[in-house]
Amino acid sequence: MIPWWNGYSALLDFTNPAAEKWFVGQLDYLVNEFGVDGFKLDAGDMDFYPETALSMTPASPNRHSELYARIGLRYPLNEYRACWKLAGQPLAQRLHDKNHNWEDVQKLIPHMITESLAGYTFSCPDMIGGGDYTSFLDLKSFDQDLVVRSAQIHALMPMMQFSVAPWRILDKEHMDAVKEAVKIREKFTPRIMELARESAKTGAPIICSLDYYFPGQGFESVNNQFMLGETILVAPVDKKETSRTIVLPKGKWLGDMVRFTKVENRTPLKCRLSDLPYFVLQKK
Repeated sequence: MIPWWNGYSALLDFTNPAAEKWFVGQLDYLVNEFGVDGFKLDAGDMDFYPETALSMTPASPNRHSELYARIGLRYPLNEYRACWKLAGQPLAQRLHDKNHNWEDVQKLIPHMITESLAGYTFSCPDMIGGGDYTSFLDLKSFDQDLVVRSAQIHALMPMMQFSVAPWRILDKEHMDAVKEAVKIREKFTPRIMELARESAKTGAPIICSLDYYFPGQGFESVNNQFMLGETILVAPVDKKETSRTIVLPKGKWLGDMVRFTKVENRTPLKCRLSDLPYFVLQKK
C-alpha cells in the first residue's frame, strides 16, 4: 500500500502473470459490458515503486512502470503519464501534472518538445489551465488569462485536453478567446492527423523544436515556440503579457492574420488575449 492523492492505493505486481490477468480482466469487463472505448491509466511513475518492494520476479521501479504501460497496448484508446522504454509505441502520453501558475505554463512547450524528441510523439501537455487536482478547488483565485494562454498552447499540440469546463469559470471575453483557439485547432486538425499517421510509420515527431528542422541558425535555446511539422511555426504567449518576441528561421513566413504577415525575425509583436500567433513557411 502506498499514499495516493486521495488516500492510499495498492500496488499491483505486474511481474506476476496472475496480477496482470486480473487487472486486464477488470478493464475488459468494462469494454465488453459497457462499451468503454479505452482508458486513462494514471500513475505508474517509477517513484511510486519502492526499491524495497517485493515482486514475483525482481524488477527495478522503471521496469514496473514499463510493465504497467505495456497493458495500454491492448486498447486502441489509452493515455499514460509515465512510460519506460516504449518510445514509438501506440501509447498516448501526457505530461506530468502541471499547476495553475505561469511558471508551469512556461514549462509546457519545452517539456512537450523533450517528450516528443524522446520518441513519445502522441503526446498531450496535461490539462488546460492546470492538471493538478488542487488547481480549481478555489474558483475565486484562478487566473482567466492563464486558462486562455494555456488553451492556446494546447491548440496546435498533438492533443488538446480540457478538464474543468471553461464555461463554468470564464467570462464571455475569455470564453470567446478559448473558442478562437479551438477554431484554430479545427482548421489544422487534418494536418495534425496527417502528421500523426506519418509518425506512426516513421517515428517522426509531430511537434518539435525549431532547431530540429532549422539547425545551425541559433535556435538551440528557443523554448517558447515550436514547430508543427516542417512548415508551421507556433509562437504562443506563455506569460501574463500582451506581447512577445517572434523568432523566425530563414525563408518566407506567412502569418495567421493580416497584422502578422510582415513580422521580421526577433520582432516584438503585440498579441491580444485572443491571439495565437502562428506562421506557415511558404514554398520557394
